[in-house]
Formats: sequence, structure tokens, C-alpha cells
Amino acid sequence: MTPTISTDTAEDVKPFSEQALALLIEIGWKLVHIAAIILVCALIAWLLRSLIRRVVDRIVRGAKSRAKVDDTRALERSPLASVRLVQRTRTLGSILHNIVNTTIVIIALILIVKAIDPNLLGSFALISAAIGAGLGFGAQNIVKDVLNGILIVAEDQVGIGDVVDLGLATGVVEFVSVRITHVRDVNGTLWYVRNGEVTRIGNMSQGWSRVVIDLGLPADVDIDEVEHALLATAEELAKDARWRSRIVDHPEVWGLESVDGDTLSIRLVLRAKPSAKDDVARELRMRLRDAVHALGLELPSLTTVTLEGADGALRVRGANPPRTEPQPLPERPSWRPRGRNGAGPVTKPAAEDAGADAPVDDTAPSSDAPELAPDGDGPHPHGKDTAL
Repeated sequence: MTPTISTDTAEDVKPFSEQALALLIEIGWKLVHIAAIILVCALIAWLLRSLIRRVVDRIVRGAKSRAKVDDTRALERSPLASVRLVQRTRTLGSILHNIVNTTIVIIALILIVKAIDPNLLGSFALISAAIGAGLGFGAQNIVKDVLNGILIVAEDQVGIGDVVDLGLATGVVEFVSVRITHVRDVNGTLWYVRNGEVTRIGNMSQGWSRVVIDLGLPADVDIDEVEHALLATAEELAKDARWRSRIVDHPEVWGLESVDGDTLSIRLVLRAKPSAKDDVARELRMRLRDAVHALGLELPSLTTVTLEGADGALRVRGANPPRTEPQPLPERPSWRPRGRNGAGPVTKPAAEDAGADAPVDDTAPSSDAPELAPDGDGPHPHGKDTAL
């Protein structure tokens, strides 16, 4: 007898195959949807990064054209505003790159979760809220780093290419993000400094830097002659065509700073661009040495000084000699007696005010008469008048 398949079993097998096929089709469409989301997000990120890079390059080219230079390093000889514009533009460009990448990734993840299952988005939001609440206590340092990094960039405290002292590291800023700043020191070590750990920033690339040189000279030199020669040498350097673009202001002689035994220390200062401070100091030392030797003097010491603390704070604005003519001191007020016929009451000395209640002696000499000697023979030898 031939076995027969019941109609119920055949009907059960057919829907299962259709369900599997429908499931595969649904998974395929979801994969296509996910691939499309990734492709679109990648395309948007590429367009935004290209736009940011184009804007940054355009600003840099504009600064170069205004400064009439072809190389970015040549901008060091241009006005400080152009240099700072390029540095800040590149810093903001790197920050915007990070923001674009992070935002696109977050949006892509949300769209992918929604494409897999729309119901998971609500659960994902709840899970994210729970994870965020949990990380709120453990990730406080990350939040602090991000907020501090945003403020550092927004307030233009540091920029790519700046020479900075962050307390934790000192060197050239190579990269700035919202969480970490990369600083390379003079030895080549790359320091990763968290923005939240930065409590103070010393930027040595903004504005100007001061070259301070102390010259040790013999104690018997003519200080005025030496100061005149040193100032003339520094002014000659400031007018030199090769160096005048690196010097910001006129040189100053601050005069005799100290006396150490048989050596006098005379200080000369010069303001230069921060990026050219060491080069200017080196050239100035060479010229000052030649100028001192031209005067026939020995040069026991020639050092570059870095002012710190109160000594540096008080001399930030430079030399501060008196600029007004000497003013005569006012005369000290003194008491003078009035005549008998003068208007107004007669003022009495403080010593006599204490004894105002005492009886007045009519035989005492008046204020107009000279004081008699104790024996009554003549005027008092000191010739002082005494009023009652």
C-alpha cells in the first residue's frame, strides 16, 4: 500500500519555505539599506571635510598673498596678525574635522539600528540613557577634557605651531582636538596632554618676545660711553634689512643692573617676534661683543637672561625713566604772628594754648619787641620772636 502525504503537512511545508525566502529577502534589503546608509554618510563626511580643507587652504593662501610670500614659514616675517590668522585657521580646521567625523558616525549608527529594527531604537535610547547615567560619574574627566578643549580653541589660547608651556609639557603644538593636545618638545618627544589637566597656558608665540642681555664690564669703564655704544649697535641691527622684519620695537638700555666685585652688569633689551627670538639674540650678542672690543674693553661675561617673578612683572612695559621736569617741593607752612592792628584773632602757639587759663603778665614783652636776655640787658642772642 502506497504511503500518502496528508494535505496538512504539505500546507505546513509551503509556508515555511516562503517564510525563509521572505526572511532572506528582508535581510538582503536591510543589508542594502545599511550599505546605502554607510555610503551616504561616508560621502557626506568626505564632502564636509573637503569643504573645510578648501576653506582653510583659501584663508592660508589669502594670508600668503597679502604678505607677498610663497611659503608658510615665510609668514614669520609678515605682520603678527597674518601669522596668528593662519595658526588659528588650521587649529579650527582640525577641530571641525573631528566634529564632522564624530557626528557622522553617531548619525550612521542611529540609522543602522533603525534599519535593522525600528523597535530597537526605543530600547537603544533607553539603554543609551542608562549607559549615559552610569558613565556620568565615571566619565567626568572626559567631559571635562572636551569642555576645556572647546574653550581653549574658542578663546584662541593655543594654535597649531605655537610654542607653549602647558605646565605638563613645553614645546610646539602639532595637533589640537577637543580632548587632547599634542606637544612636541625640543628632544623630539611627543606629549599627549589632556585638555582637562591644563590649568595654565604660557603661549610664547603670541605678540612679541623680549631679548634680555646682560654684559659684564670692568668696574672702571665710562658707563655713559658704553651705554651709547651698545644702544647704537642694537639700533644698527634693528635697521638692518635682513633683521628689521624680525624686530618689533626699538632697543632699550636699562642701565646698570648690578655690581659684582670688579664687574659691572649693564642690561640691554630688544623686542622681537617670538619665532625669531633666539636668532635675534644670537646676532645681537655677536654685534655687542664686537662693539665692546672696538672700545678696547674686556668682556668678562655676556649672557641672555630670562626674567621671572616680580622682577619680570615690574619690567614688562620696558624702561620707565622719569619723563617730567623736577617739581619744587612746597614750602613747609609755618606760624607767623599778626600785628596788633591786624584783623582777626591772634593765633597762639600750642604750648601757650595749654596754659590759656593762666593769668597774663602785663610786664611780658610784646610780639613786636625783641626778646630780652635773662638778665634784661639786651635782646636774646638767638634773635627769636615770641608771641603771647
